[in-house]
Amino acid sequence: MEFISLVGGSFAMLLDPLILVYVVAGFLIGTIFASIPGLTATLALALLLPLTYSLDVTTALMACASIYMAGMTGGSITATTINIPGAPSSMMTALDGYPMQLQGKGALALGHAALGSMVGGALGAILLIAIAPFVAEASLLVKTTGKFSLLAFAIVVIVIAQRGNMVKAGMAACIGLMLSTIGLDAMEPITRFTFGMADLTAGIDLMPVIIGTFAISEILMQASLAVDSNKTAEALSKVKIRRRDFIPPLSAIREIGVVCYVKSSLIGYFVGTLPGAGGSMGSFLAYAETVRTSSNPESFGKGNPKGIAASESANNAVCGGALVPMLTFGIPGDPITAIMLGVLVINGIQPGPQLMSGQADLIAPMLASLVFSALVLIPLTLFLLGPYFIKIVSIRKDVLYGVIALLAVVGSYVATYSTFQMIMALVMGVLAYYLRKDGFPVITLLLGFILGPNLEEFLRRSLALSNGNPLTFFTNLDSLFFIILTLIFVYFLAIKKPLKSPVSDG
Repeated sequence: MEFISLVGGSFAMLLDPLILVYVVAGFLIGTIFASIPGLTATLALALLLPLTYSLDVTTALMACASIYMAGMTGGSITATTINIPGAPSSMMTALDGYPMQLQGKGALALGHAALGSMVGGALGAILLIAIAPFVAEASLLVKTTGKFSLLAFAIVVIVIAQRGNMVKAGMAACIGLMLSTIGLDAMEPITRFTFGMADLTAGIDLMPVIIGTFAISEILMQASLAVDSNKTAEALSKVKIRRRDFIPPLSAIREIGVVCYVKSSLIGYFVGTLPGAGGSMGSFLAYAETVRTSSNPESFGKGNPKGIAASESANNAVCGGALVPMLTFGIPGDPITAIMLGVLVINGIQPGPQLMSGQADLIAPMLASLVFSALVLIPLTLFLLGPYFIKIVSIRKDVLYGVIALLAVVGSYVATYSTFQMIMALVMGVLAYYLRKDGFPVITLLLGFILGPNLEEFLRRSLALSNGNPLTFFTNLDSLFFIILTLIFVYFLAIKKPLKSPVSDG
């Protein structure tokens, strides 16, 4: 209770004009970086890290928190307007956001994304403040076998969510898993599947895969449909956008339901507490759960606001969850919290169980900034800048996609400083383009690639600890829980009511 009071009192620090400027500037920078393919909020924080040396630790952490929240929110802008997620966590948002944009409801889609982000971000931060120590202890109960079963559960769920297209979805996921095995072995100092190419020793970096799969392939898709896409842009550019169009009507919010927002936020929060899980898995699971429980699952992927609300609520709630292992055990939940951990260590603050009691006065303002970013800066930014976001679609397609292509290629280079990885982004783009043309949902490919390394590592560790006995996954309660959960999802999504796929990659 004392810590909660301390956080409440920390909101007064935002009345300091200088601190407020840093927090708002951080949010705007994070939004811009997150909305441009290849330039993530992680990169923004990494580039701005040297500036934190000149700030006191409290101000630096408050600015980092606002960048973090913006990074989860900003990716929904281009995901909705041009079907290119600016961040991995917004991939599921594009599935329903872009169809709404094509229907002339882009402003409303961004409004639903902002509302979901606001609710998820605020709930995640509040849960972090209220129950962080308890959740940290619970997350430690998930051992190696349980982590493997959790990752396998995530892959199975997103594959079976492609109703009517599960075979191709499974094949795409397998391609992603295979690509993730290229490079150094996770357990032994040997290289695999490099075909004698030294550049593949470190494997294929995540950013080129994301940029190629979404940005490059989308550019190729639009190029093959140049005439139609230009007509669509002309039609959409004639729609008069008013700021009130970004405010979702109360009837639509009621239709989505409080349960959807809260449940998706809880999924995102608890997924965030697992190191390495990140916003992508949170939004995947929340979206799949929303499809499973919907009375009209075939409407997803065609412009259902409920899909946007679930995805954005979950990925922003991850912010609060990912800070739990970082603050209480010094284990970063994702790349951004890894950089924030660096800020703490640089300033002589040692994360651990005693941090929230011994140095709570340094941590409380950061959590206050997280809540402020969610409740104030997300809706305020959309209200003030939303009309400019939506005008992206009115830009000539040849100019727009030419600039995106340039940013994507440059972004893939900046992310890795490797010409080879930049070429891999182009290769992945061409591969994803042909897969999409043949009806393969490339989102499962990306999920397989993201989760592949940890899936393999936890599988091999589990088998090594049990002397090769696969029954270890059924005798450990944490693993058995996720196996049962997987079977429940398989039953409800694939067996009980097999329907046409609600998810489409365009």
